[in-house]
Amino acid sequence: MYEQRCEHLTEDEVLKPKAEGCEECLKFGQTWVELRICRTCGHIGCCDSTPGKHATAHYHETKHPIMQSFEPGDDWGWCYEHRKRIGPFPSAR
Repeated sequence: MYEQRCEHLTEDEVLKPKAEGCEECLKFGQTWVELRICRTCGHIGCCDSTPGKHATAHYHETKHPIMQSFEPGDDWGWCYEHRKRIGPFPSAR
C-alpha cells in the first residue's frame, strides 16, 4: 500500500521518456532489472536492484524528488525526499 499524494508532486511533471532503457546502462553496455522514470525530466534509470542504481543516482545529482516505475502495468512512484511510496499513477508505458 502507498500514500496517494506528496507535496513534491506538481502539475508540471514530465512523463516523456528520454530513452526506452536506462540511459547510463545503455551507454555502458550494461543490463538492468527494472526501470524508473523521473517525473520531473523524463530520465530513465535502473532500479536499486541493478548494480548501477542509476535512478537513485539521478536523484542525488539533480534533486528531482519523484520517480515512477517504468514497468508495464505498474502504478506506483517513490518520493526520495520523504522516502515513501506514492500513487497510484497511470502506467508510464
